[in-house]
Amino acid sequence: GVPQIEVTFDIDANGIVSVKAKDLGTNKEQNITITGNESLSQEEIDRMIKEAEEMAEADKLRREEADLRNEASSLSFQTKKALDDLKEDVDAKEKEDVETKISTLEEALKGTDIEAIKSAKTALETVAQGIAQKAYQKSQQEQQAQSTDTNEDSSSNDDNTVDAEFEAKD
Repeated sequence: GVPQIEVTFDIDANGIVSVKAKDLGTNKEQNITITGNESLSQEEIDRMIKEAEEMAEADKLRREEADLRNEASSLSFQTKKALDDLKEDVDAKEKEDVETKISTLEEALKGTDIEAIKSAKTALETVAQGIAQKAYQKSQQEQQAQSTDTNEDSSSNDDNTVDAEFEAKD
């Protein structure tokens, strides 16, 4: 028949490739290792490490900026959603204030001024907390109303309740 050959490739962290081929019919195996003839000199390695260390602070600042932008964008979205969910419970002046803070934050996000984004985010967080408190109070009131209704329903069903004792016999 047709020969069946199993081939395995393995590349390690240093870029060394090992190739193994095994004939499944005869169980004969051969392998070869391929190494790169080019490697970095110690001087190049030292230069790359130095560049990485020099860029570490800039990378950290870029990471902080990206995190800040993500948090601000998320806050804007969540506040819009909360405002939409509670539109009947938020008075017009408060709603206008929140919408102004959201647009200020979104405008700041379009720019590159990190301090403007931070201050707009903080301002929106302050007014968003007020909305969150209203949402929390509303949900608590609804839960209390539901539990009161449940208690009234269960008390009206007490007339049909029968207490009984039983004993299990083997």
